[in-house]
Amino acid sequence: MNILLVRVSSLGDVLHNLPIVADIRRHFPDAKIDWVVEEGYVSLVRLNPQVRNIIPFALRRWRKKLGDASVRAEIKQFFRTLRAQEYDYVFDTQGLLKTGVIMGAARVARGGQKVGLANGSEGSGYEGISRLFHSKSIPLDPRTHAVARGRLVVAAALGYGVDTPADFGLPDVSPHDPKPGWMPAEPYAVYFHGTARDAKKWAPANWIALGHALSPMPILLPWGSPKEKAEAETLAASLPNARVLPQLSMADAVLLARHAALAVGVDTGLTHIAAAFSRPVVEIYCDSPRWKTEGNWSPRIVNLGDKGAPPSAPEVIEAAKSLLR
Repeated sequence: MNILLVRVSSLGDVLHNLPIVADIRRHFPDAKIDWVVEEGYVSLVRLNPQVRNIIPFALRRWRKKLGDASVRAEIKQFFRTLRAQEYDYVFDTQGLLKTGVIMGAARVARGGQKVGLANGSEGSGYEGISRLFHSKSIPLDPRTHAVARGRLVVAAALGYGVDTPADFGLPDVSPHDPKPGWMPAEPYAVYFHGTARDAKKWAPANWIALGHALSPMPILLPWGSPKEKAEAETLAASLPNARVLPQLSMADAVLLARHAALAVGVDTGLTHIAAAFSRPVVEIYCDSPRWKTEGNWSPRIVNLGDKGAPPSAPEVIEAAKSLLR
């Protein structure tokens, strides 16, 4: 059976789609699974060895230069690659017009199905027009967890139940993993403090209090924009055990999360990556609903706060120390 998964972005959404692969292979061990994903997240999907082919999608880059002949040639090649394989099932678990178009362009075998979401979840960017490209639409409770949504859609189409914890299919930490120069030799904590929406951030004074409580454990501070870098430098100036990292590639950011002895982060993709690796993680919710993305598949993940009710520094400090014990 040949299956195509269409989940192109963003980082957290792609990550939350990964357990579908293990579910399918558990019930159909010989299934061949391909995936269409934004080119920036190819390295993340590639970590799952059960994905056969990854088809990079570069809309974010293409739309900046649609007039360039080279870009138009890339787009044509994308659709040629997409249509090279005939699929028994195509699943769009994102529910956007752009993912619907990809689904519509994919080829299915005789009797094959194109399956997607019949409705969005609360607060999602779901676009109902995507249903035009489905042969089957699966309705779900609007308050279904982000990881469960894709799993339930695929399970309903393939005829099995979802009755196991989420398995992201990511490799365990190995002593043979590469260790870049910025990674300490000793166990470290990482703060995933940055996020695009200010309301989702945790107060700087709380991060500083946590850092003093964890001292002398090294605290690494990644960043993804000049604003986040400035925020990291402000935190580091108040913490003797903190260091601001260089700008990391996606592969290095995954490595950072994968090797952390402790990760503490707000509701953002890198926090969820650490949780997917089942590292000791404290997930902090300040302005987003906890039910939607909380890590609920491992006792090494502690979820604190909720929309409009951020956790206090003492709560997070106690959770962090408990995980380290």
